[in-house]
Order: sequence, then structure tokens, then C-alpha cells
Amino acid sequence: MATTLHCDIVSAEKSIFSGSVEMIVATGVLGDLGIVPGHAALLTQLIPGPVKLTMEGGAEEIFYVSGGFLEVQPGVTTLLADTAERAEDLDEAAATKAIEEAEQEIADRQADFDYGSAAARIAEAAAQLRALRQHKR
Repeated sequence: MATTLHCDIVSAEKSIFSGSVEMIVATGVLGDLGIVPGHAALLTQLIPGPVKLTMEGGAEEIFYVSGGFLEVQPGVTTLLADTAERAEDLDEAAATKAIEEAEQEIADRQADFDYGSAAARIAEAAAQLRALRQHKR
């Protein structure tokens, strides 16, 4: 049985990663998914959160995806994301500020306030912070 599988992480703008990995852990709508060589074919929706790739030899790389889809086929797994970035490229201060601003909007809500939009911004910024924390470990 193969010890690696090919992984592609692609955003709307560009290809972020393409290479062989031992394991992929991503956040799907029903929870975390672990993908290893020989995994059954699968198509699932991703929610904003970290994606951890275990490279050959055990090194780990962390990415952030804002949502999208994960497709597992024999020998290749593809993550199609609206936005994808390497965790080290994320701006912790900007994510923290986005949470604070959205929380302030919720506290100061006006008649035309869109609670769903503010909650989505909080969830996305919190997912970026989770990816950053995993990267720092």
C-alpha cells in the first residue's frame, strides 16, 4: 500500500500547494476529516479553518481555507477553496481586529444591521486565528 498521496490545494486565485503528503486533516461541515493513502472516495464541503498536511518524514505544514470542497480520489486529494493561504502568511493583528470590529457592530446594532454578516466575519477571523495557533505549535 502507498505511504503517500498527492495533495493539491487550489484557491480561486492560484494553486497554493501541490505535492506528496502522508496525511491531510481538514475541517468539514460535520467535523474534522483525516485523509491517508487508501482513503475511500469522498466529496465534502469545507468550512473556514486550518488544513494540516503531514509531509513525508513527519514535518507539518498548516494552511487556512475559507471554505470550499475537499475531493478524495484514488491517489489524489484536492481542496478547492474560495481563499487559501499558508498559515505563516496570515495577519494575526488583522484577524483580531476583525473580530473586535464585528463584535462592536453587534453591540451597537442599528435598524439595518446584518447579524449574519457580522457572525460570518467573526467565524472566519476565528478560523484564521486557529490556523495561526496550530502553525505556532
